[in-house]
Amino acid sequence: MPAVIKDNEFSLLGHKPALYVLFFTEMWERFSYYGMRAIFVLFLTAPFSKGGWEWSNERALGLLGIYTSTVYLTPIIGGFLADKFLGYQKAVALGALAMTLGHASLAFETEMMFYVGIGFLIIGNGFFKPNVTSIVSGLYDKYPERKDGAFTIFYMGVNAGGFLGVLLCGFIASNMAYSFGFGLAGIFMLMGLLQFWFGRSIFGEVGKEPSKKIDLSDAIAESEPVEEKVPADVQTDRYIVVGILAFLVVFFWAAFEQASGSMTLFARDFTQRALEGNAAITFKVIDTLITIVPLGIITWVLFKLFGQTFNKISLSNMFLATSFAGIWAIALWKLSIILPKDTAEIEASWFLILNSLFIIGLAPLFSKIWESKYNPSAAIKFAMGMILLGLGFAALAYGASTIPQGAKTATVSVIWLVLAYLFHTMGELCLSPVGLSYVSKLVPAKKIGVMFGIWYIAIATGNYLAQLVGGSIDSIVEQYSMSGFFLIFTIVPATVGFILILINNWIKKMMHGVH
Repeated sequence: MPAVIKDNEFSLLGHKPALYVLFFTEMWERFSYYGMRAIFVLFLTAPFSKGGWEWSNERALGLLGIYTSTVYLTPIIGGFLADKFLGYQKAVALGALAMTLGHASLAFETEMMFYVGIGFLIIGNGFFKPNVTSIVSGLYDKYPERKDGAFTIFYMGVNAGGFLGVLLCGFIASNMAYSFGFGLAGIFMLMGLLQFWFGRSIFGEVGKEPSKKIDLSDAIAESEPVEEKVPADVQTDRYIVVGILAFLVVFFWAAFEQASGSMTLFARDFTQRALEGNAAITFKVIDTLITIVPLGIITWVLFKLFGQTFNKISLSNMFLATSFAGIWAIALWKLSIILPKDTAEIEASWFLILNSLFIIGLAPLFSKIWESKYNPSAAIKFAMGMILLGLGFAALAYGASTIPQGAKTATVSVIWLVLAYLFHTMGELCLSPVGLSYVSKLVPAKKIGVMFGIWYIAIATGNYLAQLVGGSIDSIVEQYSMSGFFLIFTIVPATVGFILILINNWIKKMMHGVH
């Protein structure tokens, strides 16, 4: 039975004001994470004359693979420690502090401090990621019917932060120095920490103390499992389905995560990023709109939050206001540089914002499809995700077909990268959000934590393989072609997708009624 709603409890755009405090906390964390990732490989592989370290692509992508895979493993430990010893609030603050130190360490641009920084970021992510979502869930424990909507708003913070981080950290790194890009990520992570810590009273008792019951599912993601008596043979079949989907999801992430690796290198070295004439004007208009409009919407939410919480958490709101004043100043400074010029040059990192933009635009459409009579089965959704991912790389393979074998630079149209990110985002929307949902439906509640752990190990493996294979880009291009390199990521996911279509009926049978 739903709990009785208190007056004004859901007073901010239909939700609790505390949710928006977490929205902004998560936004600054994603700002720092994606902002740093956008310039990570570019910095390591750039020549000394351009402020980089001139690492080989293989070495740089290898380090990226270690980082991006490990951040999917440490939340298992961070969630457990928060449950048993720290409580969610302290764990989030500790994670944010560690990540702040991590970004600051990267900004020193010495090899030892770079490795120290990555270590801090991995540890900090483990404490932060699972526990901030646990606080969101705890705020809505008495109102489960509102939890889906709360998480939808919360994950908009993920996309807003990722989008702004890539846009601004990438621009500063390109126009000033990489150390400033890493430093900017650290500054806003610090502001997110201060905003959260001084606003934590708004969460009440949620996450204040360790839980009495330890549930490893909190270490990974939120779910609402319902216990049901399932025959042993039926549950065995469902475990098999989870195992198959977890194995196949490795192939998805191994291709998808080329975005911050080989696709960013392709954008830097092989695309026509210098624009003039109508192309330059068009880009300036698009870049201005995607800089100002999202910031304007988020600032409007900010003022709404101030109106309801300033007296309760005034210091937190002051840190948040300072953060936004800084963001607006950087955004307007950015536009003051690019708009007066007759030409335009797109930063190589800029293309990474397309994923967040396409998610914001397409997620409501895909959500409507999944809720309609056209909602396909799990295997078909996964197959669609794989095939769309392959189509994105097919666009890149076609666009790269004019690059001579062994070439070090080229001027391929950026439209192929845009199309690739569009198809990749559609593929992600078919597979990523529904994956954990199916895990929670197919396994009993007492096994949720273990199975989520297996799922995230699969994602971690995919992330590691992404950069392991991506690191071979130079040798593959030299021996075959750039088009051949992208065809690998066309053929493998598409093949997996068609296999899933062929075994769709068998998988549906093995799921025993779960849809």
